[in-house]
Amino acid sequence: MNLIVICLDTFRADMVGPGHKFSFVETPNLDDFAAQSVVFDRAFGEGQPTLQIRRAFFTGRRSFPWRYNFDRRGHWHHAPGWHKIPPDQDTLAEILLQRGYLTGMVADCYHMFKPTMNFWRGCASYEFIRGQESDNWKCGSPSLVEDQMKRHVREPINWKRHATLYQYLLNQRFRQSEDDYQCARVFRTAADWLESAANFGPFFLWVDSFDPHEPWDPPQAYADKYAPGYSGRDFIFPGAAWENGPPSDEEIERIKALYFGEVTLVDHWVGHLFEKLDELKLWDDTIVMVTCDHGTHINDHGGFGKGGGNMRPYNTQLIWFVRHPDGPRGKHINAFVQSHDLMPTCLDLLDVPYVTDGESAWPLVTGAKQKLRDEIVIGWANWADGRAAGFASVRDDDWAYTTAVGGAPHLADFVPKLYHLPTDPGEDQNVAEQHPDIVARCRRSIEAVIGAPLPGTFEEVCDRQAPAPGCYLLQKRL
Repeated sequence: MNLIVICLDTFRADMVGPGHKFSFVETPNLDDFAAQSVVFDRAFGEGQPTLQIRRAFFTGRRSFPWRYNFDRRGHWHHAPGWHKIPPDQDTLAEILLQRGYLTGMVADCYHMFKPTMNFWRGCASYEFIRGQESDNWKCGSPSLVEDQMKRHVREPINWKRHATLYQYLLNQRFRQSEDDYQCARVFRTAADWLESAANFGPFFLWVDSFDPHEPWDPPQAYADKYAPGYSGRDFIFPGAAWENGPPSDEEIERIKALYFGEVTLVDHWVGHLFEKLDELKLWDDTIVMVTCDHGTHINDHGGFGKGGGNMRPYNTQLIWFVRHPDGPRGKHINAFVQSHDLMPTCLDLLDVPYVTDGESAWPLVTGAKQKLRDEIVIGWANWADGRAAGFASVRDDDWAYTTAVGGAPHLADFVPKLYHLPTDPGEDQNVAEQHPDIVARCRRSIEAVIGAPLPGTFEEVCDRQAPAPGCYLLQKRL
């Protein structure tokens, strides 16, 4: 069997398939794929966001709690867990390479390719598609993108504040058509890789699209599909809409439309890769998975973006669809699974024995197991005051609990949250004070994972001199 894993950044779990909050968003290729796949309806990260979850994907090891303090020189930002894969942890690509697989990666998630990173370890070939977000790729004077900046931020332009957007617009100056957009380049390159590798056999390909992560910058027609007739600014980085006052209702609806359009764009180009699988007749001997690293706010409970202070499912839940040539089709699994279960599941399906922190989820599909765990513990890294800190949550069938961890001063005022899911599925009413016994139980679960009393301390120390989020080199220049 061949193996392809497609990872989509910032893709909400309530987009694909019928009956979800955002099922109206057009995702025909992923809808069809999910209908042909095993769908894990309660997949969550174990450590988030971006790099932490990919490390768990690649190694099957928990990335939370944050235990390491590797060299990060030249690598911004410095949030807990934002570091390379430890040298003593085997990657999925390394294991399969040693078993005779042709291993490859096509990705524009630029964090994996920063100095000191090694997320391509074990890939016989890899292609880094340049240009996402604040990837320091192209350079140039502000005058080159000033007109574009005016379409995305309020005036007068605060260039330093919007250094990430400035860098992104410089990176995208070459675009002439939809084929030049980031996700199009990723999936076209992945299709070319398959064209070259199809007859090598067996192969493993990891395809990583940073879209639909911000900036939400689809071709205009994709956004117009969800907010037609709009003529104002497109705040492709949503935070820019709140500069100098709150945005209008029309602007908020347009921001939502930008995300929806980006999702539909990604779906279209995922379909391009699926068409290549059709053309090469690979479906009969290739396991294909589609997953993501986390979701994002789309004006849920107000605002946009994501963060550990809000561990609701629209931030922490994952899509995870597994299409096996031998089926089953359209089977839904309701048991909890997590990001560090992906790697052992891949190896299990390929009959490769290996022991990790996670477990293969496939026995849930065959009926050999009814569940892997009664509850899940999730950590979310936070930019900290010189120490490893962030948030942790516990989720089971009935309760969802979130608290700050790590003891950083700026998190001291965070109020722990407890939601009773059967009566409050939207997680709107904090009932922590009414259920101290449940809170105590959840805290014990977190303490068991971190190996210390809450708020916990971690070996990892973040660089106190780390720059603020954004494009470091341009911030220095500006």
